[in-house]
Formats: sequence, C-alpha cells, structure tokens
Amino acid sequence: MSSDTSNDPVIQVKQAKRHYTTRAGTVKALDGVDLEIEPGEFLAIAGPSGSGKSTLLNLIGALDTPTDGEVVVDGQNLSGMKESDLAKLRRDRIGFVFQAYNLIPVLSALENVEYVMQLQGEPVAKRREAATKILRDVGLGDMLDRRPVELSGGQQQRVAVARAIAAQPAIVLADEPTANLDSTTGVQLLEMMQHLNKEHGTTFVFSTHDPEVMERASRLVRLRDGKIESEEKRS
Repeated sequence: MSSDTSNDPVIQVKQAKRHYTTRAGTVKALDGVDLEIEPGEFLAIAGPSGSGKSTLLNLIGALDTPTDGEVVVDGQNLSGMKESDLAKLRRDRIGFVFQAYNLIPVLSALENVEYVMQLQGEPVAKRREAATKILRDVGLGDMLDRRPVELSGGQQQRVAVARAIAAQPAIVLADEPTANLDSTTGVQLLEMMQHLNKEHGTTFVFSTHDPEVMERASRLVRLRDGKIESEEKRS
C-alpha cells in the first residue's frame, strides 16, 4: 500500500524505544516516542546533541530497529520485515540525504543521480533523462559530467538531494543536510528542497540544529533525552 494515494500518515512511530547497552549502563537514545507524519510535510526534528534525532531518523529509514514499539512507513510495519524487503523499501520509497553527502567519488554527478534508478532496473535512456532533468531543476544542468571532487560542498549536497528524489520516493530523510555548508549555500539548498516538496509533494523529514531549517519547517518537533518535548505546527 502506498500512502501517496490515501489520507493515512506516511510515517507512524508508536511508542518507539531504542536502548543501547554500554559499559556504563543502558543508554535510552529514544524512550517512548509517538509521532505521525502526513504526506507532503516539511518537518524538522530538533534538539541538543544526544536527544535522539539521528536515532529517530534511522528508525524511520529502516537503518535501525527499535528495542520496543513500532515504526510504520508508507503503510508497512517495519517490525518483522525481512532484510531483503527492508532493502527494497529503502531503495524504492525512501530517499536519504546525509551530512557528509555520501556521493560515489568515481561517478559523475549524472551517474550518482542515476544510481538508484539503475538498481531499480530502469532502462538507460529513461534514467538518464530523469537524472538530467532533476539536476537541471537543482541548478546543476551544466555540471552533469563532473565528479564530486570537482564540485563545491553546496554543489555536492545538491547532487545528493537530486539523487534522493530522482526515484520519486514517498519520503526524503535529511540528517543535518546544511551542517557542512555556509549560511548562504544552506539557505539556497533549503529553498530548493522547499520547491521540490511543493512541486512533487515529497515528504521531507530533517534532523537539524540549523535555525533556518526550523524556521522553514511546516512542523517543528523538539526532542530532549529521547522524548518529544514539544511540537509546533507552522502555517
């Protein structure tokens, strides 16, 4: 079931806990989080370091599993799913944007954006056309053949965003996407993601310390000590 065509939340987190055992004892990275995210939201998760932001994003992205509770993404309960099915969900329905860009250094910008569609088995002509269009949309139409080392940090992050949305996922998860960028480049990147959010209806979920991201979010969720401290809906 795809949440794109229904009024159901695209993400449901139900009493999710993620506890780690260390030599010093049990660390409660998440401690009973309930959160529903509607299709098309531009949502920011904020909080101090160690509040559980990245842990929550990892659970939503099926990169980690909760110690207790449930996570439902795009209509699918992640609990008990086989790893092969989780990998397919990540490939087809979730786009990832990381603080460190995580581009493949030996591939060009175009090839990096094509990569997920290649894994999905899309024909060469179709994926090349789609990747070219999205790179033009993010202002890199004249840099298709450049490798990551030939791009600035802001340009690399634009490629990462283009790669995340090229396969038209239901959700894009962005973990501190502006952290390594200067303020001007960060604002440009946010404006671009807002445009993509409105243009394609893609759900964006950020973890962030950046006041600009918080200000632009349609909803701001604050975490502290693994729990939701407050929520603020924006117009």
